[in-house]
Amino acid sequence: MALWLYLSAIATGILALVLTLSTTKTISSILAGQRHQQPQLRNRRICLLIAHPDDEAMFFAPTVLALSRPETGNHVKILCLSTGDARGLGSVRRTELVRSGVLLGLRGEDDVFVVDDPTNFPDSMTKTWPTDRIASLLASAFTSKPSSKPTIDVLITFDRAGVSSHPNHISLYHGAKAFVNGLASDEEVVVDLYALSSVNVLRKYISVFDLFLSVFFSERAVSAGVGVGASQEVKREMEEVDHHPSSLVFVSDWSGFIAARRAMMHAHRSQMVWFRHLYILFSRYMVINDLRLEKSR
Repeated sequence: MALWLYLSAIATGILALVLTLSTTKTISSILAGQRHQQPQLRNRRICLLIAHPDDEAMFFAPTVLALSRPETGNHVKILCLSTGDARGLGSVRRTELVRSGVLLGLRGEDDVFVVDDPTNFPDSMTKTWPTDRIASLLASAFTSKPSSKPTIDVLITFDRAGVSSHPNHISLYHGAKAFVNGLASDEEVVVDLYALSSVNVLRKYISVFDLFLSVFFSERAVSAGVGVGASQEVKREMEEVDHHPSSLVFVSDWSGFIAARRAMMHAHRSQMVWFRHLYILFSRYMVINDLRLEKSR
């Protein structure tokens, strides 16, 4: 036990140093140059689509913290498609999710919605959720009828690899994609779908040290979207006019890491087994999120 506390203290100290350094002028200038230092989504109605209570803290904390800041003018909500009832803790985990959402900056408890439908959306490491059911649920939640404009501007969820290859996470990507594609026939009806990038195991557990790789790959995605050889100014102008940035990177400072840690350790107490402490210390998703805009159809 003493050794564990000692190692945790060392790891926390190292992480504190790195995160503090990440706010210095050197790294800030790099991020500013890539236009990733500040959220690029403003005055948007945003829904974070997750599979289980604690996904928002384990994987999306930097995104929620950044986009829910009052000065952005965004309204962020969380939609969770299960209560995480695999071990009979559904009611407990629902309450924990609400508490976590508020700790991460949501306006209030009413901005957290939890679906309790274990028949269609069971909390399971082996079962895939039906794409059409997810798309239908999103349509009923965000459009009053097929031809009406959605009540959200941005939908954020996992990518096709699900970060941890969890079938429930992967199902959300396909369901969200189907929902957005169903709206794509009408140019006036647009919901931007952003997917959280999955990375290999090595990158996943090097914490903030993955920052430069995240920015590098994000810039490559932007270049591919606007044409190889396009100048940075051209890329910026296109994104400013379009208001649909093709890539977003959110990096938490020390206070952001502490907020994410608090959401995990204090809100999701029922999930805090020993390896979650290691995850909090070493996972890059606790401090870095890079999201890609998914193309419709």
